[in-house]
Amino acid sequence: MSVAVRSLLAHIGENPDREGLVKTPKRMAEALLYFTSGYSRTPEDVMGDAIFTVDTDEMVVVRDVTFFSMCEHHLLPFYGKIHIGYIPNGKVVGLSKLARLGELFARRLQVQERLTKQIATALMKYLKPQGVGVVIEASHMCMSMRGVQKPGSNTVTSAMLGVFRDQQKTRNEFLRLISP
Repeated sequence: MSVAVRSLLAHIGENPDREGLVKTPKRMAEALLYFTSGYSRTPEDVMGDAIFTVDTDEMVVVRDVTFFSMCEHHLLPFYGKIHIGYIPNGKVVGLSKLARLGELFARRLQVQERLTKQIATALMKYLKPQGVGVVIEASHMCMSMRGVQKPGSNTVTSAMLGVFRDQQKTRNEFLRLISP
């Protein structure tokens, strides 16, 4: 990968042997591997043995989980906050695992719409709750730095499954709980 980055630098008119760029190919390769480290793990790895039997059926919400990801169209970052809620069906998961699940999917080349759905679908599959709600608010550098050039704009996506989709009251409670 470092060879490709070196070639890229030369193709844009830079001297890859210049003092400030000599280590850039290696640094960029390492950074890209970190930014896409979600490919090397699965939701099973993240959830692991952190699913517990608990007698509760009240909504669990973790909000304002910061994340960053890479837009698959331009390889530019997008970043923001993930809000995750679910209603247990006899099982709960360690709270940090919700943040780690978001991070797992965010560290792949992504579009925000897919990221939102992947988090919700994985929670439904592995936790089997009554329902899941996921909302993501993000700023996209591909909209700020290039193209339309609209810094400060945010994109909001949601995925509602189970009772979060079927019951307006449940969905409204979740949306109220994640509002600042």
